[in-house]
Amino acid sequence: MNTKWNMAMGQNYNLIHTNWYEFPTDNPDELEVWCYTDAISYAPGDTVDFHTCTTAKTYSISIVRDGADPEVVFTAGNLPGHWHETPPDCSVNGCGWPVAHSWRIPTDLCSGGYLVISTAKNDAGEAVEHHHFFVVRSAEPGKTADILLVCATSTWIAYNGWGGANHYEGNVKGPDVNEMSPVLSLQRPWARGQAWLPVGVPRLPIDNPPDQGAIPRYPALEWACTRGFSKYYVAAGWAMYERHFAVWAENNGYRLDFATQHDLHFRPELLKNYKSVVFVGHDEYWSAEMRDAVDTYVDSGGNVARFGANFLWQIRLEKQGNTQVCYKYFARERDPLAASDPQRMTSSWQDPRIGRSGTLTFGLSGLNGVYVGWGGFNPRHAKGYTVYRPEHWVFEQTDLYFGDILGAEARIFAYEVDGVDFTFRNGLPYPTHTDGAPETLEILAMGPSSNLEEDHGNKGAYLFGGDGDLLFASEILHDNVSVESLAASRYGAGMMALFTRNGGTVFNAGSCEWVNGLRLREPMTEQITRNILDRFAEEPERNGKGVQQ
Repeated sequence: MNTKWNMAMGQNYNLIHTNWYEFPTDNPDELEVWCYTDAISYAPGDTVDFHTCTTAKTYSISIVRDGADPEVVFTAGNLPGHWHETPPDCSVNGCGWPVAHSWRIPTDLCSGGYLVISTAKNDAGEAVEHHHFFVVRSAEPGKTADILLVCATSTWIAYNGWGGANHYEGNVKGPDVNEMSPVLSLQRPWARGQAWLPVGVPRLPIDNPPDQGAIPRYPALEWACTRGFSKYYVAAGWAMYERHFAVWAENNGYRLDFATQHDLHFRPELLKNYKSVVFVGHDEYWSAEMRDAVDTYVDSGGNVARFGANFLWQIRLEKQGNTQVCYKYFARERDPLAASDPQRMTSSWQDPRIGRSGTLTFGLSGLNGVYVGWGGFNPRHAKGYTVYRPEHWVFEQTDLYFGDILGAEARIFAYEVDGVDFTFRNGLPYPTHTDGAPETLEILAMGPSSNLEEDHGNKGAYLFGGDGDLLFASEILHDNVSVESLAASRYGAGMMALFTRNGGTVFNAGSCEWVNGLRLREPMTEQITRNILDRFAEEPERNGKGVQQ
């Protein structure tokens, strides 16, 4: 594998501030194979086109339905290998490789997440693999599954640095050729670690509290650097998040159908076939059309379970969905629609120019919560929720008491969390509703979070996040950056919450790491997940009240 290293930001060459990424070699003696498909979502009967670049004479492809019991559904061997010139701006405009092989999906193929394993060997018998991924939707949506798992593909794309650029760093623009790219192409491979990971890889939250005076550590970045995986494997992808939910659900007798956020955007009618729709893990980037699909579904009586967090950025999809646009921090100055159509501007949903608070769809929003339990962000936090309403049906059969810390052993309250503005009355949290939180929103459990990565001045420290998000939150939430606005934006809270609207119900765990409790079989996390899935799969009366609170 050819991994390239760039200075990404800062003046010191160090692990945290270094951008490493994958790019095809120009050395024919270096064994490599890369592959991407023409789409990320297919229906049975569709044809998948594989675009492959390799230095090997021949290579093979295996397609595996990934889950509790991985199943090989297609293999093709001894395929002729070809190396193709790759444009340096492939992250933005795509690789442009020709179709190397095609496969027609059987009409009876089960819905699921599918790995594409490309394998190349040289004359010495050495072998390399590359893992790509796509989703197969159901041929008959909702017929054999009540639950639709929607993969957070827009967030995967945002963090995919294959070719050198993503929505965080880049090799195509900026004074040091390091600026984030607001435009990203889907026509490229997934970065290493997004589709497949070995067992036992570090997650972003730290396992143990640091010693007094210790510098902030980032074990996942250190692991990725030393093993040639993507710097952002830990932040987004099937392998880190959705796969663990799918495996747990299948092992516990739940039948799932699968889709992507692109399906929400282009096929919103798909949702009406399911009793409940599930979102998992790090789920940060959404288009307005995706939100419209969920809002319409809930308003028609649908149930949404969000076992994830960081609902933050509006995106646009262009070129038939093959290009994702998000200007983020620079949207007000650089987004072409900022002046002409500010509601479509690709900034935070909390930006008043967009006027569509994230709380309106999922009850909670990213800027009211954010970071917990890694680097210099609350590193000694218990990484569990404090329970405030243990009598709620969500907590049935958990034996939880008021004030208990839920899920700390599995670190389920961590990485990034979502919340709302709130206050306490008689020892219980209530939303203030100043940020668009639904009138029926009930806060069930919560914990503190921070927008600022603290620098304690410990010798040898480099900070990954620093104060960048605090400055942005201050500007968006208070329309200025001042001592007062920074103080008002510095702290937040992540929450587990539930609300009803027009016959539908939305549960929001408000934490990216909920799935880790399922991965580790933490009993209370499992029981709460069962309670929600089982209640949402019932046939509630469509009386405008949704699932009974």
